Amino acid sequence: MTTSLPEIRKTILLDAPMEKVWKQVSTAEGIAQWFMPSTFEPVLGHEFILEAGPFGKSKCKVTEIDPPNMLSFTWDKDWLLTFQLEEKEGQTEFTLIHGGWKSGEKTSFGEDHSLVRDRMDQGWSGIVNKLASVVQA
Repeated sequence: MTTSLPEIRKTILLDAPMEKVWKQVSTAEGIAQWFMPSTFEPVLGHEFILEAGPFGKSKCKVTEIDPPNMLSFTWDKDWLLTFQLEEKEGQTEFTLIHGGWKSGEKTSFGEDHSLVRDRMDQGWSGIVNKLASVVQA
């Protein structure tokens, strides 16, 4: 029996204008600087590849886009990744949501969701901090 696991949610207040943050999270060049290389394009329905290092090439598809506020895409066979931006008095609140976790399910690389979720929860903290260092430079 599979049950849903909580989504991963990381929120950070960035000392950068929303347009600058949006450019970092909605272009292939920007995403490569803080996350991983990809063939991303900010177009609804665009299918692209994330270069996931030792885990290979992950197929993705843009499922929702609302510039400069929100962007969602499927990641591999399991996940939905969402980037939300909100202006806060000249700064930008950035929230990353990684959903689609189910206990009893395995990823395309054969690991249990529950194990990968815990690892990625920690990993996302570092990745979001890397975004902060890029946009606040």
